[in-house]
Amino acid sequence: QVQLVESGGGLVQAGGSLRLSCAASGRSFSGYAMGWFRQVPGKEREFVAAITWSGTITYYADSVKGRFTISRGNARNTVYLEMNSLKAEDTAVYYCVAGFGPLGWKTENTDESDYWGQGTQVTVSS
Repeated sequence: QVQLVESGGGLVQAGGSLRLSCAASGRSFSGYAMGWFRQVPGKEREFVAAITWSGTITYYADSVKGRFTISRGNARNTVYLEMNSLKAEDTAVYYCVAGFGPLGWKTENTDESDYWGQGTQVTVSS
């Protein structure tokens, strides 16, 4: 069993920055890619970014490319999302995910074996 806990969400002005963190725990946690999805009420979850276990490959949604940066901590059980130049349309609940299909995540294809955090609210005001 893997548990994911997000933190760092909050309220920020448009054009500002925010840094999200996600910490994974569990004896079985090894070799997992990690990433971020977001969701607003009435809409499906949307892929944001992902990173492989080694950290050598990253994936980004076109809507955040060039503005967001995903990275892993040295212990590899923590993933970060640096969000810059935030826009009102970035407002959503952001969910951390861990699994073995990051390329599939990019096309909104998640797997039943994926693990999910509880979500953290990001609100961008203008």
